[in-house]
Amino acid sequence: MNLIFLGAPGAGKGTQSEKVCEKYKILPISTGSMLREAMKNNTPSGIKAKSYMESGDLVPDELVIGILKDRIARPDAENGFILDGFPRNVSQAEALLKIGVNIDAVINISVPDEEIIDRLVGRRMCEKCGASFHTIYRPLKIEGKCNICGGKVIQRDDDEPETVLKRLKTYHEKTQPLIDFYEQLGKLKIVIGQKEISQTTSLIFEAIEEMA
Repeated sequence: MNLIFLGAPGAGKGTQSEKVCEKYKILPISTGSMLREAMKNNTPSGIKAKSYMESGDLVPDELVIGILKDRIARPDAENGFILDGFPRNVSQAEALLKIGVNIDAVINISVPDEEIIDRLVGRRMCEKCGASFHTIYRPLKIEGKCNICGGKVIQRDDDEPETVLKRLKTYHEKTQPLIDFYEQLGKLKIVIGQKEISQTTSLIFEAIEEMA
């Protein structure tokens, strides 16, 4: 089973991807995580991607597709996967078709912009273990320290208020047309994001079963 999750930054694609992968025993493939790893390791593609991500712009297609193609080719992706953060525009979706990647269903998690801003601006991340926190929904026990490993917790550059607004503008202009693209292919399911994570998860499971 090969799936794609669509939705604005902060819609919960990563969290829901984990739930679906656990239930259906498929591999989560997050292009965002792969790019951040490349940035951390100062690989050539990571250095190029860094300036785009920190300013809230989309990383050029050729960078993302090259990393993604290599990842899908690994043995642990043979039984299926979820793409989180890719494709972000119709051009990338068409590129997937060209390299022969079959997608069984596309889940669009729909969340209002106001809620997205609230989620992202309050988000924090541990530099050491990568754990995510939130000033309201998952607060730190000790300011600046990870609840899990004690590492330094920061606000990512792309979660700064001005960058969040720019990311949302970019999403609406370049990513939303994917909804029409996959609807025309008969692959699309729209799930309304709920306040409770578990409620959204249940709706996603229902959508996948309907498409299976």
